[in-house]
Amino acid sequence: MKTLTPETSVLLDKLYNLRGDESVILVEMEKQKKKAEETKERTAEQTKNLQKKISELEQLHEELDYQGEKLKDVLSGINRDEYKTVLDRLRIDFNPNALVEKLEHSLPRTMSMVEEDTKKAEEELIKVEEEMNNAITTIEEVGIRKDAAKSNQEKLNEYFELSLTGRINITRDSITSLLEQFNFTEEEQREAAKILMFPEDSLFIYDEKVKAKEKSGKSISEVLAEAKTESLKTEIMQDEETKFAKEEIKEEEPEEELDPKELTIKTLQEEGIDYLDFQADEIENLIQNFDKKIVKENIQFMKTKQLGLDVFNYNIRLMYDKELKEKVELLLKIGKEIIDIYLTPDVLIKYDKEGLTTIINTLKSNGLSPNEVPLMAY
Repeated sequence: MKTLTPETSVLLDKLYNLRGDESVILVEMEKQKKKAEETKERTAEQTKNLQKKISELEQLHEELDYQGEKLKDVLSGINRDEYKTVLDRLRIDFNPNALVEKLEHSLPRTMSMVEEDTKKAEEELIKVEEEMNNAITTIEEVGIRKDAAKSNQEKLNEYFELSLTGRINITRDSITSLLEQFNFTEEEQREAAKILMFPEDSLFIYDEKVKAKEKSGKSISEVLAEAKTESLKTEIMQDEETKFAKEEIKEEEPEEELDPKELTIKTLQEEGIDYLDFQADEIENLIQNFDKKIVKENIQFMKTKQLGLDVFNYNIRLMYDKELKEKVELLLKIGKEIIDIYLTPDVLIKYDKEGLTTIINTLKSNGLSPNEVPLMAY
């Protein structure tokens, strides 16, 4: 009888999460879609207001030009001396020639200011429309990816149902190719294929726990959260038992510190991040490069900038990037918005600070505005 080991439990946690509506992949896509929809709604309103502003400025310019010329013609045709008696008697300060001079001096400057305001509004409109079009594109792309993810999810559920009823008749390649779509590592693909093709007690034990907790009225996320906690507790207990055995063999030793894996998991939990949301190879990469101070500072920085912790999904290297804050601040300085960075975090991985500075300067030297060039083109 094969028991439910912590390693198998962790793998099943990920697989069962992908089977439901609260799949990390579907949840992440929904977040991206929601942000894009909010951006679309905001920019649509901004576009409407800017178009109205431009129209009003153009009309103002036209009226100033027409009325100004007409007023100059009227004033130029008036001889003050013809009305001198009444103007002086009533103490009316009216000098047509002085008014014409003032019009000729002030009107062009006023019209120039209106033209400048119009130009600024038009430039702002271009930026807003580009942001809105990017948001629309994101919504469409997420929709396509979500359909594909739903299709893959249905296939995964079908494989589980076949496996749990002992009727599975699919090839190993079918399973591994499917799990590859979910970004599983090759090792995870092989282990999952083994579990599904040759179901043992571990799969049935896990499935019974999930179904039992579902009957209790708990949501699938609560069920999986408890399963993850149990797995972690089991793993920690096993580690503690191992340590205790070693202590019995050896004489008193100094208290051991947490090993790198435990320290990494504990730090992520302190920051409200579930390590099971990441692929095994990503967590291993974080463990190998773990620096608690840098990781905590980077997570807190992203929270402060309201970038959302899910920006680390599939980009876990950002957690231990020593230049993360400087690169984000650099992008914000050139006019990029938080939503730009959230939707295209790859640019933070692609370049170090020096490389990012170089690409920005290159764009400027070629007459391009770094703010107007989409980050995906960097």
